[in-house]
Amino acid sequence: MKAAPVHGAIGRYPQVRQVLVHTGQHYGINMSDIFFQQLGLPEPDINLDVGSSSHAIQTANIMMRFEEVALKEKPDIVLVYGDVNSTVAAALVCAKLGICVGHVEAGLRSFDRTMPEEINRLLTDQIADLLFTPSKDGDENLLSEGVAKAKIHLVGNVMIDTLVRLLPKAQGEGFKRKLVGNGNYVLVTLHRPSNVDEPEMLNKIITALDEISYDLPVIFPVHPRTRAKISEFGFHISKNGRLHLIDPLGYLDFLALQKNATVVITDSGGIQEETTFLGVPCLTVRQNTERPITVEMGTNVLVGQDMKQLKREVYNILDGKIRQGRVPPLWDGHASERIAEVLLKTTPKRKNIN
Repeated sequence: MKAAPVHGAIGRYPQVRQVLVHTGQHYGINMSDIFFQQLGLPEPDINLDVGSSSHAIQTANIMMRFEEVALKEKPDIVLVYGDVNSTVAAALVCAKLGICVGHVEAGLRSFDRTMPEEINRLLTDQIADLLFTPSKDGDENLLSEGVAKAKIHLVGNVMIDTLVRLLPKAQGEGFKRKLVGNGNYVLVTLHRPSNVDEPEMLNKIITALDEISYDLPVIFPVHPRTRAKISEFGFHISKNGRLHLIDPLGYLDFLALQKNATVVITDSGGIQEETTFLGVPCLTVRQNTERPITVEMGTNVLVGQDMKQLKREVYNILDGKIRQGRVPPLWDGHASERIAEVLLKTTPKRKNIN
């Protein structure tokens, strides 16, 4: 969702040649291929096929395989996105080889170093040459960490570029009716280890969703990690027919469900941003967020891991007590164009690495 609009914006400049590298970190059909198709991304020029593994093994495999690509292609600049293992792995390779790195979605901080993503964000931003931030708090975080102001570019949120472009195509009415008819519903996504890896916590969440489903149907596209844990722990899923555990969805189907939801329950960073733009109430099952602007300005409420608070917030929304949010500045569908403009004005110089 982040790479597609930037790839398209840069593609409008014929003097620039792009090489699209897919690490294969997300490798299932609904986790990868369908996104390329729906987002309008071309087939990757190179697929590293790293698959799933521990953080250390996955990061190491990406580094080893991407180094070969970087040495062969000799790029002027490498763009990395977000905060996954692929982000920091590619950035580290480039830093060692003296290749300029641009980080799209830089500066976000949860200030929780128990999150692997936070480590990836911190390390990537320290070695990147161009830092493209989605919101003002990103700039402030980077400056406080000693990043030179000249490297920082406030461009807006590229996730919203994709949302704006594809929202008219996200109909999904038939898909929604098949699950819940024409009524209201809750949409859920969960995948963070703190929520799904501990049997006690996951059981509390499933129990809360079951209880909520008696008042409002719950649609829960289940991440492969989460489904594996539900099976491993042997949890009982209610038979009331209103808690719908379904397979992961493509972007358009999920966006259609998201824009029409009464409330979204999630632990995903990107969904906090999308619901803020859509004006849909969002309850985030986390103690913190690297996207505080969605809480300060948007529709997001942090409920931590307190299931009583989660249910209380859901029932407040059903009673019409809905948080009124605003769309943050530069979340206007043109962030990728601003990134392309910065890149075209920048002449990356290869760094001398001994």
